Parts: sequence; structure tokens; C-alpha cells
Amino acid sequence: MSADRAEFSLAGELPWQRATAIEASAGTGKTYALSGLVVRYVAEQGVPIDEILVVTFTKAATAELRERVRSRLVEVHDGLA
Repeated sequence: MSADRAEFSLAGELPWQRATAIEASAGTGKTYALSGLVVRYVAEQGVPIDEILVVTFTKAATAELRERVRSRLVEVHDGLA
């Protein structure tokens, strides 16, 4: 692993750079990781959802990511309620 790329762990310390890129091949869990990070920023750090920008490259991937983030947020909310 190169010095400019840190190993990613969803349970690890939250990245606080202005931008964080997650690059990986298809089927490796990027959507899972991104939705998990969004939930952690909202639940653990109180970051307003409208201050989080998650970008992907196709309409289908965007729709899947949007639904996955929404679903995870609802799941966590219901679990904490």
C-alpha cells in the first residue's frame, strides 16, 4: 500500500479530510462502505445530512446508493428509538 493511501476500515477512525475517495472494483462493497460512513457521520458526529455529498458515476449506482443510505439511516434511527 502506498504512503498516500490509507487502509480503509468502516469501523476505524472517521476520515476528516475535505474529500475522501473510495476506489475499488465492482462488487467489493463500496456502496456498503459509503452508506456506513454516512450513517456514522450523522449518528456519531451529528453532521447534518444536507452537508454530506456522496458521488458515484451512473444513474443506477446513484439510485442504489441513495436507497441504501436512506435505508441504513432509517434502520439506525429505528434501532435507537
